[in-house]
Amino acid sequence: MNAEPRYTDQYYKCTTRQSQIIDVVHGKTVPLNDIPSPIDWKELFCNTHPVEIEIGFGKGRFLLEAAKEFADVNFIGVERAQKYVELTRQRFLKYMQHYAVDRESGTFENVRLAWTDANYFLSRYVRDASVNAIHIYFPDPWPKPRQQKRRIFRNKEFLSAISRTLKSNVGRLFVVTDFAEYFNEIQERIGTHTTLKPVPHNSDDYQHIATNFEIKYQIEGREIYRAVYEKM
Repeated sequence: MNAEPRYTDQYYKCTTRQSQIIDVVHGKTVPLNDIPSPIDWKELFCNTHPVEIEIGFGKGRFLLEAAKEFADVNFIGVERAQKYVELTRQRFLKYMQHYAVDRESGTFENVRLAWTDANYFLSRYVRDASVNAIHIYFPDPWPKPRQQKRRIFRNKEFLSAISRTLKSNVGRLFVVTDFAEYFNEIQERIGTHTTLKPVPHNSDDYQHIATNFEIKYQIEGREIYRAVYEKM
């Protein structure tokens, strides 16, 4: 059995035809295919702030808290599951309604949601050396042997896209998981990319912002594994 995934252009053509970029504040939705590639971040966010990407944002807790705390950073969350895209969109809207956030106040103007495949987005729509950070928290470990080829860190194109799109000397990759065996594999596979070097955990400016999964697993007493890499 092939130990790594094989994703062709035909595969992406079938699975990403409904891909969208969503402005959570103003409710604007643009088909990804209508956006020129590579994406012009200044045009998308209407500013020149640094850009960070969260891959697989799930229920959106990290994305909301990070965007709220770091208003001078642009965040784009990438998620393949439509139900989580909608759940996260609703999470932002409910927050704004609960705290009476004016849509014209600028709050969360630094957030966009991308409903699409992460590797497709990163490898085909993100310009070289244009991203300050990539966040990947609790990626699906696909624990069964026959499923493991689906692990995102087994995709060589994806790993190359991470290395290519991060800015040199400032670009960082943040990885968190509760799955020890997968964490070891992630470290091994990232280690094959000579441009990505591990840095101390205290370099993680976001460690205090927990995802829904992290909160759940901490309550259950599971060990959490973290790694931070910097593009040299």
